[in-house]
Amino acid sequence: MESPKTLQQAIVFFSDKDRAFQYALNLRWPNGIVSCPRCGGENHSFIKTRKIWYCNPCKQQFTLKVGTIFEDSPIGLDKWMTAFWMMANCKNGVSSYEMARTIGVTQKSAWFMLHRIREVMQPRTGKLSGYAKDPVEIDETYIGGKAKNMHMKRRIAYQNGDKKAVVMGMRTRNSREVRAMVIPNAKRETLQNKILENVGWGSRIYTDQHVGYEGLNATRLFVHQTVNHMTEYVRGEVHTQGIENFWSLLKRTLKGTYVAVEPFHLDAYLNEQVFRFNNSGKKMNDTLRFEKAMRNVAGHRLTYTELTGTGSATSHSESAGTW
Repeated sequence: MESPKTLQQAIVFFSDKDRAFQYALNLRWPNGIVSCPRCGGENHSFIKTRKIWYCNPCKQQFTLKVGTIFEDSPIGLDKWMTAFWMMANCKNGVSSYEMARTIGVTQKSAWFMLHRIREVMQPRTGKLSGYAKDPVEIDETYIGGKAKNMHMKRRIAYQNGDKKAVVMGMRTRNSREVRAMVIPNAKRETLQNKILENVGWGSRIYTDQHVGYEGLNATRLFVHQTVNHMTEYVRGEVHTQGIENFWSLLKRTLKGTYVAVEPFHLDAYLNEQVFRFNNSGKKMNDTLRFEKAMRNVAGHRLTYTELTGTGSATSHSESAGTW
């Protein structure tokens, strides 16, 4: 089965529900052996007319969606896979309003779909290894709107000390792998704990001269060099231009596409941007990026209650956020 190469081809390709089903089936079980998501059993029968399996060991039916991010969604795989394609390949993201118009669902449904897709875009775990040939650039940035553009209630809270969200990022210089996470503050203890969690010992680290990074050399766990942004941006190989490039892409996406994002959901938007950045380059194309995201659907689940923190329909618009 030849894979689509462009968005137009993907829309046509996945509009055939049988073809979309077979494509998703091959991605979930690439070895061709279907296993029950509940008990792991491989002794089952397939009901072709309903596209469901009956598991003989646990005596229950299951579909392709069970045990994946699609579970309990009434939206067809044809629309889900088009949404995955757009999220994986649109460089500046896709708003829920645009997605709703494109695939023909409500804006609320599109918003929920996009957050479920972000759930499977979580970066891999493990530590970054930044040795001499591939150092790690580390920096922090602040995400939030300008006070003059805020609603009066939000502006008052901002002036009373309710500041912008702090995001910390790490990027390996040559392998171009990025990590980004929301942190409660930019204090030394917070910054250095995150470095210890995410960067392998013995790595070469480049930062600016923020006081939060002081003392990294004293630990003898890292080789730490800094650049003074008051007088220079680059000193030989010592700079943070790579992670600052990622910040510019992130802020362009947040301000240009999503307009405003609730702080509660910021980590999810970071996962989305990190996924696209880490899976760019000459070795990746739109098809491979889409398939990588689709292969992660199993084992993930996100309910509406978990997403909103309530059992009721709360704000589900990017542009309705506080930033």
